[in-house]
Amino acid sequence: MGETPAGSAKSGRLKQAILLIILAGLIFLGGRWAGLWGGADDGQLKLYGNVEIREVQLGFRVGGRISKLYVDEGDRVVPGQVLAELDTRPLDDRLAGAAARLDAASAAAQRDANGSRPQEVGEARAAVAAAEARLIEARRQFERRQALVDKGFISKADVQTAEAGVAAAEASLSAARNSLSLAEEGVRAEDRAASEASRNAAFAERRSVQTDLSDARIIAAEQGQVLTRARELGAIVQPGQTVLTVALTQPVRVRAYVAEPDLPKIRPGMAVTVSVDGSDKRWPARIGYIAPVAEFTPKTVQTEQLRADLVYRLRLTVDDPRGELRQGQPVTVSIPADGKR
Repeated sequence: MGETPAGSAKSGRLKQAILLIILAGLIFLGGRWAGLWGGADDGQLKLYGNVEIREVQLGFRVGGRISKLYVDEGDRVVPGQVLAELDTRPLDDRLAGAAARLDAASAAAQRDANGSRPQEVGEARAAVAAAEARLIEARRQFERRQALVDKGFISKADVQTAEAGVAAAEASLSAARNSLSLAEEGVRAEDRAASEASRNAAFAERRSVQTDLSDARIIAAEQGQVLTRARELGAIVQPGQTVLTVALTQPVRVRAYVAEPDLPKIRPGMAVTVSVDGSDKRWPARIGYIAPVAEFTPKTVQTEQLRADLVYRLRLTVDDPRGELRQGQPVTVSIPADGKR
């Protein structure tokens, strides 16, 4: 017995209903998977951004020839690690010369500070005594000849010679007394100040060379990874010329953007999560900074809003001790609906 037309129509409608139900289920599941509705992300605010690129160009503050390179591209570095060194022989020679000049200037300053030696003062006093004795003798000779000239025994020329001898003895005594005063007083204050200034200049010169010696090494200041090695062993570099480029890997920072209507939903210090395409892993993060000034959405950031929308930039610090996130990598920031995480 064949199927009736009514039965065929009923069977066709049933098949259509089943197909529609299957299609609706697929659409629903696809929507949930895409996060358009339902699922674990209900009520969450999603922001989009990138892992910040943090690089530092490292070089020597002084010029010279590279004698040692301890790292290569891809090597990880830690704070305090020596990465490269210059040939320090020219600086060692400069340091030796500066140290010698400092020793000489220090000795001169100490000599001026100590003043005259006791032997020098004693010698000056002896010179005064001798000058006084010569003056006494010169006056005695003058008085004797003055008496003789009155009696006509000698000429007036002899008296004048004796008188000149007295004047010379007096001048000699005055000079000896001045020398004694200088010996007792010591070096002038201006000379002591000049000696001290020379010593300070020599000390500054030595310290400058010591600074240059310390700057003849490249030392890592933060944890990172070597990106490029721009110079090789034996290369002559100028001061400030880039030798190594290091990416700073810790802390990991994300720059994201939030639209003005969603601004009240976030605050500094809020705990959030960060995820990337192609992975189910989520990294804990915390909002550290929200820009006080609005800007247009950068073209490098993919958002669900128009690029002409005004947004606020925020920076997050991500807990990524294993360094799984790469600098410049696009990320999605999930903000909890209740804002309590």
